[in-house]
Amino acid sequence: MRIHASEVLVIGGGVVGLTSAIALAEDGHRVRVVSRDRADDTTSAVAGGLCWPYRIQPREQAVRWSVRGFDVLASLAERPEETGSRMVTGTMTETVADEPATSGTAPADDALAAWHDAVPGLRRARPDELPAGHTAGWRARTPLVDMPAHLRYLERRLAAAGGTLERRPFTSLTEAGEEAGTVVNCSGLGARELVPDPQVQPVQGQLVVVANPGIEEWFVSADGGASDTTYVLPQPFGVVLGGTAREHAWSREPDPAVAEAIVARCARRFPALAGARVLEHRVGLRPARTAVRLAAERLPGGAWCVHNYGHGGAGVTVAWGCADEVVRKVREAPAQ
Repeated sequence: MRIHASEVLVIGGGVVGLTSAIALAEDGHRVRVVSRDRADDTTSAVAGGLCWPYRIQPREQAVRWSVRGFDVLASLAERPEETGSRMVTGTMTETVADEPATSGTAPADDALAAWHDAVPGLRRARPDELPAGHTAGWRARTPLVDMPAHLRYLERRLAAAGGTLERRPFTSLTEAGEEAGTVVNCSGLGARELVPDPQVQPVQGQLVVVANPGIEEWFVSADGGASDTTYVLPQPFGVVLGGTAREHAWSREPDPAVAEAIVARCARRFPALAGARVLEHRVGLRPARTAVRLAAERLPGGAWCVHNYGHGGAGVTVAWGCADEVVRKVREAPAQ
């Protein structure tokens, strides 16, 4: 017998789970978030926080979700100290999104054209704006999110909307379905065991946080299939240097040699980083999947379950767009 048949139970306290819970609570639902980890211990807290669709499929939907995320995060950037979101200018080179433009100003396909239209001022970088060795890229002003601060904001916003938060694990979706009439599964990498879904795999990301020597713009060079990337993201607490994208790697321990290589790559773009004081080493496991699973089904015990996981390296970017679909799927739950 369910304890709260009319309640929505959200599994997962990272950015995707909290955002989905907020959207549901602000839509009038009674919402309870249950998370095994504190927000500061989730993969979301380790994320660099740049709003850009990265390592996520299917692309057309991902770009649509990203456009929605851009709009929300840009609005939140009007209150950066409260929300953790700021608008920052930077350069993106050699990514999946860097495909030849049909007109010289817009991406080649309709999905990326939507992203181009959503980002005010997004344009091709001039040769003098690109570092040595790069022949193409984009200049843009996008949200850059201080993830620990943003997660705290989301928890406060959830509480203000009447939602609650608990710290404990679930061993199965069936167990969760015994507590609520609707379950929203935002368990990220945990979905591999919870569902279980063997398609969910880790993509390990290591980064280094250093004291800021005066860098004001972000820089990213991250081919979608590369295991080593370069990104420089100035945050209020320091500059986040990255990174790696190692598929099927489960270790959360920083590798000193990898950290040294990260700093060296970033220093080639910003030489002042070579001598910057190291503040912290971080490792996170992106919850990758061949495609995001955003679908609903009836659990064996009768609860309605909406799955929302597998967002790869774009969780903060697509969270609000995916949350909109979660609300729609909860509203559309068929009567038993």
